[in-house]
Amino acid sequence: MFKAVLNDVDLLKVPLIAISEIVDEAIFRLEKDGIKLRAADRAMVAAVDFFLASTAFDSYEIDERRDIGLNIENFVSVLKRASAKDILILELKDSRLDVILQNSSRRKFSLPLLEISQEEVPQIEQLEFNSKITMDSDVLEESIKDAAVVSDSLLLEATPSKFCLIAEGDISKAEVELEKGNESLIELATKDVSRARYPLDYLKKMIKGKKISDNVTLEFSTDYPLKLTFSVLDKCKLSFVLAPRVVEE
Repeated sequence: MFKAVLNDVDLLKVPLIAISEIVDEAIFRLEKDGIKLRAADRAMVAAVDFFLASTAFDSYEIDERRDIGLNIENFVSVLKRASAKDILILELKDSRLDVILQNSSRRKFSLPLLEISQEEVPQIEQLEFNSKITMDSDVLEESIKDAAVVSDSLLLEATPSKFCLIAEGDISKAEVELEKGNESLIELATKDVSRARYPLDYLKKMIKGKKISDNVTLEFSTDYPLKLTFSVLDKCKLSFVLAPRVVEE
């Protein structure tokens, strides 16, 4: 038995819209402490790690852990039909997940459960990073847009005194520099200088998660995966892991 009621639909809708840009189907783990999803894209370039806590729900009932496979695009299509005034009800019924939007009317969608193999997913919690930056998510989004004008990749550089986002094309260059103490740079912690380059096509998809949080945390090391995290305290956490683009000198 599983039934959950959520008043703030965006806590599920916004993360899944961003996740749907990376993976098309995944296994959702329904547990007593909340809903979890971890999956990698087909190219194994990126992975997603999502947790929606049971405390985020107005009502959350579950008798035992369940793993259910869903087509994320279909799920997102239903969630996009929800308005801010709708109450979202999720209820597991045999081989289907009922998604109910309740307001002045009651609309029900039934999504089939899929048989999805448990593919190898990176052990995200085992990654160790030299640098950690927490910054205004709007600033990161604008930096990604600036970089896309001149290049297809973004170089991140962290030093003890500043954080830089740099994109270089054949003749053009875009750079954003945030010095320690800048109000848009909430945290800058680095063991040494970290430099790594990442593909912009993935970053443009991942930044869509910013709608759930004003801030974003980036963790990386030189030529090492990037972990990008948006979170709502005690309710929701959405992380992406992105492989670096290593350029041989």
